[in-house]
Amino acid sequence: MNKWERIKNDIIVKDFKHFDPVHTFECGQCFRWKQIDNNTWFGVVKDLAVKLEWDGKNLIFHDTNGDDFLRVWYPYFDLDRDYGEIKSMLQKDDPVMKEAIGFGHGIRLLRQDFQETVISFLISQNNGIPRIRKIIESLAQNFGETIDSENPDIKTFPTCERLAGASCEELRVIRAGYRDKYIQKAAQQICSGDIDMDILINGDLTQSRAEIKKLFGVGDKVADCILLFSGIRYDIFPVDRWVRRVMAELYLGHEAGYEEIRNFAAEKFGALAGFAQQYLFYYAREKKIGM
Repeated sequence: MNKWERIKNDIIVKDFKHFDPVHTFECGQCFRWKQIDNNTWFGVVKDLAVKLEWDGKNLIFHDTNGDDFLRVWYPYFDLDRDYGEIKSMLQKDDPVMKEAIGFGHGIRLLRQDFQETVISFLISQNNGIPRIRKIIESLAQNFGETIDSENPDIKTFPTCERLAGASCEELRVIRAGYRDKYIQKAAQQICSGDIDMDILINGDLTQSRAEIKKLFGVGDKVADCILLFSGIRYDIFPVDRWVRRVMAELYLGHEAGYEEIRNFAAEKFGALAGFAQQYLFYYAREKKIGM
């Protein structure tokens, strides 16, 4: 467990290991963090906005109280997990994973809000990260609620109730294209209770995938991303072009389909497959493996 203390209006997690904001915020799992300068980031999570400072050793949450830290930031940053143990287990007798972990050593899997993760990864389909961020920010500005902060322009990610009640015509303002109907329909399904959260959390992997794929517009890759990046399941291995490339180049020796890669990952990485995926994805993308 990471130690933290409050000093004036800041919360400081001291001697924080296994973290780097660039690795964590730029690895494709989240979209509402913005770098202000070399050491400072600004992010919006749930009903809070925060300026986050990282000095290479300490993680500082500025203008944050203890209640908000424990309610939002502690679980969000997965502060109760031992990433040293995860890394040790994954890289044992695996030089590829050791190299990937060394490169992306500061990645932490964020426990993001389920509803926000669903909508964000529906938007992510066939989209680059800069455009995803732009669309999500437009979604917040047009449909979110104002956050009590120094900047009155900062807004929450909209609730599914708000999005379910919006027409596709109203949603056009965010310029998400064909994804408008995905956003509207998925929000309506969530509000109607079409998704059984107990199955997502406690079912086996096949059951969880089948349940989340009930949402309109959710296919295999988006399903796996939602389950992983909302912190629901970690025994899951989303496959995109970068993961295909790194698996072909460094593990399998040939191009493989989705099922073959998932089965290989399940056998090799087991319950830690989601962590392995993020290290491999970030390594492959930044090193341009297979290009």
